[in-house]
Amino acid sequence: MASFVLRFKPWVALAWIALSIWSVATVNKIGPRLDYTYTTPGEVGYESNRHIEQRFGIDPEFEAMLPVLDLPQGLSMSSEGAALAAGVFSALPKAGVLCYADYANTRDSSFLLDEGRATWALVSIANPDFGAGRGVEGRIEPTLSAATPAGAMLTMTGFAKMLSNAGPNRANLMYGILAGAGLAFIALFLVYGSPIAILPIVMAIPAICVTFFCVLALTYLTHVSYFIEYMVVVLSLGLSIDFSLIIVVRWREERVRGLENEAAILAALQKAGRAVALSGLTAASGLLSLIVLPIPFLRSVGFGSMLIPFVAVCIALTLLPVTLAWFGPALDRFSLWPRAATIYSRGWEGWARFVLRHRVLAAATGLVLLAIMSVPAWSLKAGMALIGSLSQEGPAAAAFHRLQDSGVPSGIAFPIYLMTHGGQGAATKATSIARNTPGVWSVLAPDNACYRRGEDALLTVIPQAEGSLDEGKAVVTTLRQELAALPGGPAWVGGATAGDVSFSHAVYGSFPLMLTVVSLATLIILTLSLRSPVLAIKAVLLNIVSLGAAFGFMVFFWQQGHGSELIYGMSAAGAIRAWIPTIVFASLFGLSMDYEVFVLSRIREEYERTGSTADAIIGGMARSGRLVTCAALILMITFLSVSIDPNQIVKIMATTLAVGVLVDALIIRSLIVPALVSLMGRWNWWGPGFLRRTGGTLEK
Repeated sequence: MASFVLRFKPWVALAWIALSIWSVATVNKIGPRLDYTYTTPGEVGYESNRHIEQRFGIDPEFEAMLPVLDLPQGLSMSSEGAALAAGVFSALPKAGVLCYADYANTRDSSFLLDEGRATWALVSIANPDFGAGRGVEGRIEPTLSAATPAGAMLTMTGFAKMLSNAGPNRANLMYGILAGAGLAFIALFLVYGSPIAILPIVMAIPAICVTFFCVLALTYLTHVSYFIEYMVVVLSLGLSIDFSLIIVVRWREERVRGLENEAAILAALQKAGRAVALSGLTAASGLLSLIVLPIPFLRSVGFGSMLIPFVAVCIALTLLPVTLAWFGPALDRFSLWPRAATIYSRGWEGWARFVLRHRVLAAATGLVLLAIMSVPAWSLKAGMALIGSLSQEGPAAAAFHRLQDSGVPSGIAFPIYLMTHGGQGAATKATSIARNTPGVWSVLAPDNACYRRGEDALLTVIPQAEGSLDEGKAVVTTLRQELAALPGGPAWVGGATAGDVSFSHAVYGSFPLMLTVVSLATLIILTLSLRSPVLAIKAVLLNIVSLGAAFGFMVFFWQQGHGSELIYGMSAAGAIRAWIPTIVFASLFGLSMDYEVFVLSRIREEYERTGSTADAIIGGMARSGRLVTCAALILMITFLSVSIDPNQIVKIMATTLAVGVLVDALIIRSLIVPALVSLMGRWNWWGPGFLRRTGGTLEK
């Protein structure tokens, strides 16, 4: 393949350039074709929400919109101010498909603020991303503002509003990509001391563009979640740089040995190209493991994310050799320091000797560190983040705090919706039961067409606690039990909390299957490549342990808030969205396995040459330690640079991936792996006869 690529260099380059240009020209077509739903078919919470949506038009899983209206000076809700407020909120249906509850249609005094000088409403909307409700969220504020008379002031608040004030923002993500690329170049230049460091950065540009184009093509074959856009941004830059870095480093090593440029390219691809392909395969298998979960949203992320390492590998094995053939020697002619031209590191050689002398202590120390870091992971709570962990700046946050100061609980952000079927009698009984349920603050039951459809009625229950807390989830469970014997049949109990409970059940009920599938797939791949089931089993087990440490950081830093406010200005989230840990798991499982491949491939190569396990560890670490550390540093930089986006979800994912990669490279691959390989001695190289007969090493 390398010979073919070098024989047709202009055509290979032209093909990638054309694909990149086409990708840029069509990138705006992706957004409208993406799916914005979180479906869990068969789960009771999901089915309840779909029944409510089909009957009343609103999406119960979407957060409530909360407009707060300050009346003109001198007016009060006990006088003509009530009619003014009713007139403002009556304009809401002009924005689109929605239902609203306010003082006028409930006469509930909880809608009064500041002794009647202000009021608010609870607005439930259709899904704003598709169908009849498309765009309704964005039209509510302009519609109300147009209806607000002079002297009055309108402020929108709620979970969605506070979250949208902080993103996600494509401009922020673009700044993150640029910052990550710049910092990665600085790191590469300082380590390798040559302008050749720019090549891995350059390779990332077509990789990102073409990956987006592949995602667009995938949308014509199946539903693809909107979240794939952020996966491409978070993963593509770092993976493209890392894969290209492996080839460039090996090319420089072959050049130092005296090979001419094209011969060095061929040798680099023969030896490092397969390692890159294998790394891409393990990364893709980790991401593809999401398809075993019974959730279309996560399955689509799995299919789409698989394209990221695939494109990165293709770039590294085709476009990069062409670029090295044309520009490699010129870029590498200047060097800040001569020793930067070789991958062999005396420092890593010394470290490997130190680990071997204290192998038992090194293995024990590394495992204890990982165990300590993993402890918080056992406290992981799945659910929506507490509203107090969102941005607390701006009018939306101030308005929400104002509601809380007036006695409105934070549970207002995620109401519980009840749909009864037995006419007014069933609605009245359900209202009474709900109001007497522990943990319920209020029940809103406007008697108008929006909340009544024949014999069916829609009730809005406001819990005291947010749905991410156990108390909030308990209200859903209790209501489902208490409303099972109403006239007309059991009530459907829906809302964001009910949906989250169902989502978590579907995800984590199938998580053992996901773990088994990805572990077996990786085990088979590594066994066939390393020709050692012992090394493969050890690699998979250590990978799982390192993931525990990453999850421990996620819980400790974000859920419990130890450092998140100091660094990012966000208090404890209280819970982690149910799908974030699964995507982090799938991403990290493949990414961290890359380093196992790099290290063990070199150790195996040295063992084939020397026949000594100790010499193989020392030589392998000396030749791979610096590369693995640099690759991990670059991935960490790219992940952390994306975390400048103010959206909490992006921050949680980016920082957890960064810490996971760093822990894996510094503790697993640099400390535990050499220690355990040394302790296992000749057993490392045991394998069935058919594996030994395959011949060659991973990089031969």
